[in-house]
Amino acid sequence: MSINTQRASHIAQVLTEALPYIQRFSGKTLVIKYGGNAMVDETLKNSFARDVVLLKAVGINPVIVHGGGPQIGDLLKRIGKESQFIDGMRVTDSETMDVVEMVLGGQVNKSIVNLINTHGGRAVGLTGKDGNLICAEKLHSAKNTDATQPSELFDLGQVGKVKSIDTSVIDMLIKSDFIPVIAPIGVGENGLSFNINADLVAGKIAEVLQAEKLILLTNTAGLLDGNGELLTGLNAKQVNQLIDDGVIYGGMLPKIGCALDAVQAGVTTAHIIDGRVQHAVLLEMFTDEGVGTLIRGGWQ
Repeated sequence: MSINTQRASHIAQVLTEALPYIQRFSGKTLVIKYGGNAMVDETLKNSFARDVVLLKAVGINPVIVHGGGPQIGDLLKRIGKESQFIDGMRVTDSETMDVVEMVLGGQVNKSIVNLINTHGGRAVGLTGKDGNLICAEKLHSAKNTDATQPSELFDLGQVGKVKSIDTSVIDMLIKSDFIPVIAPIGVGENGLSFNINADLVAGKIAEVLQAEKLILLTNTAGLLDGNGELLTGLNAKQVNQLIDDGVIYGGMLPKIGCALDAVQAGVTTAHIIDGRVQHAVLLEMFTDEGVGTLIRGGWQ
């Protein structure tokens, strides 16, 4: 068998394996939180954009929610403003919020839209302020460093949490065959802007859309056990046990919490996948093995 024939045979095998998944998910909505290495490495950026365009081409409806913390930090540094974090959350005063809106709603959002469109997609960028998509309220943070003392309250400024989501604009874009690309900025009742965690926004949007899948791109292989082995096919009971056992801790906790909330609110499955792998989204969607941790609802 010639090299060309071998290559053609391999492509045919890949397509054949993908077919049942394409048939199963055609017409379904998929919410992807895009961030980490996949958003800064040029090869991975192009790989992600092609994945999204292909998903749309086979009848799946991808909705993208993106982060942009490093880019915000870079611009703040350039203007001489120091970034301040409390429990991993950026303290966002009014000046910092202006930078957040400029970077997330402008620079980062439009670069993702442009990348997807360059690869043949039809993406439209928006923030949670557009069409009152994300109604937000102030997030109050408390930390207890001494069990004998009351919790200490921290003012994070214009850091918010999702109060409600109006999906009208997303529904309109999907029905018009566009790919929504959403910056995680919400608006309060008084018109005040709020900076919201992108994982949280992606999870809430997946819940309200009753999406088939929520996919969170990370800089890890997924959820690992105590021996460093990849865990997958988990239900809520198993995930909570891993949290109790201390296997899940630190920065992975918010992502796991977001995934659990989504599947318990009706999203069929949540996936925490390795965004450092080229075409990670397609591999997780259309192959038997996948490239990350799958979480489903239920306790059995």
